[in-house]
Amino acid sequence: MLNREAIEKSIWIEGLKNAIKFEGIAQRKAIIGKLIALNGEIRLKLKNIMPLIDSIIEEINNLSLNAQKEKLFSLAPSALEKMKEKVEEFKTLPELPNVENYKKVVMRLAPYPSGALHIGNARMIILNDEYVKRYNGELILFYDDTIGSSKAKRNDPKAKYILPEAYDLIKEGLEWLGVKYNKEYYKSDRLEIYYKYCKQLLTENNAYVCLCEANDFRENYKKTGKECPHQNITPEKNLEGWEKMLNGDYQEMTAVVRLKTGMDQKDPALRDQIIMRISDAEHPRVGTKYRVWPMLEFSWGIDDYLIGVTHILRGSDLVKEDIIEKFIWDIFNWKYCEFLHYGRLNFQEKKLSKTLSRNAILQGTYKGWYDPRTWSIQSLKKRGIKPQALKVTLFNLGLSLSGIIFSDQWLYAKNSELIDSISNRYFFVNNPISLIIEDIPFEEIKAEPLLLPTNPKKGKRLIRSKVIEGKLKVYISKRDAGKLTQNNQIRLKDLFNIEITEILKSTNFINAKFTSKELDRTFKIIHWVLQEENIRVKILRIDGLVDEGYGELNLLDIPMNKIIQFERYGFVNPIELKENELFCYFTQ
Repeated sequence: MLNREAIEKSIWIEGLKNAIKFEGIAQRKAIIGKLIALNGEIRLKLKNIMPLIDSIIEEINNLSLNAQKEKLFSLAPSALEKMKEKVEEFKTLPELPNVENYKKVVMRLAPYPSGALHIGNARMIILNDEYVKRYNGELILFYDDTIGSSKAKRNDPKAKYILPEAYDLIKEGLEWLGVKYNKEYYKSDRLEIYYKYCKQLLTENNAYVCLCEANDFRENYKKTGKECPHQNITPEKNLEGWEKMLNGDYQEMTAVVRLKTGMDQKDPALRDQIIMRISDAEHPRVGTKYRVWPMLEFSWGIDDYLIGVTHILRGSDLVKEDIIEKFIWDIFNWKYCEFLHYGRLNFQEKKLSKTLSRNAILQGTYKGWYDPRTWSIQSLKKRGIKPQALKVTLFNLGLSLSGIIFSDQWLYAKNSELIDSISNRYFFVNNPISLIIEDIPFEEIKAEPLLLPTNPKKGKRLIRSKVIEGKLKVYISKRDAGKLTQNNQIRLKDLFNIEITEILKSTNFINAKFTSKELDRTFKIIHWVLQEENIRVKILRIDGLVDEGYGELNLLDIPMNKIIQFERYGFVNPIELKENELFCYFTQ
């Protein structure tokens, strides 16, 4: 014979186990299968207990992942232990190679200041920072602010150009991540150094000034492996050409300096690489003082040696840069440093690009670098994502060479572990629908929901209102209202039970009557907000749209920039309270 208390406990245990397995969301079908496997009689009574199953599943899914684990531990400690569910800490990175060959580990961060750092850039930063801390080494912030192309102009939407404000945005991002660097360099300060070594390469016949049109060189020489006509001119002629590049005799795209890597290289991409090119684009730090700028591989070939870098972390798609750097070090008889690589990080249904975000901001599509669609460090901070959550999530990807598709849920799971136990709960109704309750047998209603259900010691909120002629007006969410039918029995959370008597779809009004105060778990539980006493709430979502509705009056007393949770909606970061309206960023 089925025992209701035992069935309810089994539903909770199996539901919680399933939810924890699937990042906090219980799967109805899987739970039913588990229940039937535990007790075959349940199949015969399934229709009768389905409302109870659905009610408990909804309660489970409204709990945070941490709260689900705590609940499961209270009901069945061994079940949680068997699942081996615990907060994941930093995994171990492989040791840096050949550390013993260096007096001190020196690594560098090399952001291009075209915009704020985004979540994809953060991986490189976090890995470098962790290695330097492990070996008590030195971390260098090196702004890679060269102009490598004539496209680097503000009137070209496809161009990757430098934003003056990006320097400070990058520093803000590093500070939020807790990254401390020992030295700071700007490539735009080092043009004379690059000129010196370029001139030496030309003098020693290791480079040449090429006047070939770019497409002509690619099709007739690079692809075929043939030498272009300029490769074998004398060093004297090359130095003359170099001076013409510097003084303006040659225009953009008419002359470049190529390193003699060899046209016999197996990989065409490595054949006689460009190391210097002309750009008349204005630079935000040095203006138009320089018109010949180094390419990435050349500048790093020089700088990594001169600043004493010992280990370089790069994406596996940048191995070509390794080869060119080593080629340059061989020419100058310089000691190699160590290279480490990691696979590309891809993001589901989003393309992370500072250039795309910059253009969207300039066009007014995005509302600045704090816009959540940029996925910038600034936007993550504004949303209430904790730096530790981002660091652990990206760190745990390690240095795998295979590409990884990044799931937002990894970050949210880590963030929940940090914010769930400190985020007070409040009622918020999105897309509000009016609900009028009649036949209330008392003159005042009083609800006292817990501020934090997992920590009753934090106390309760008080929501109270007068009942006028047996009636009370509240708002419920459009989502909940759409699931109601006439004669439905539901519970207003932490208040009382009601029965739906009339649904007026044409006017978005619902009428109901009071039935009882006692908690009945077979009833659907929905949250609510008083119509006469509330605060207007707007929430900027991750997709840039805004949810609007009403929140309980207790929101007038909350601090700004301290994460809260709107029950059955999600975590939000309150940003501004003005004229009885609260503006928030959606966290997760």
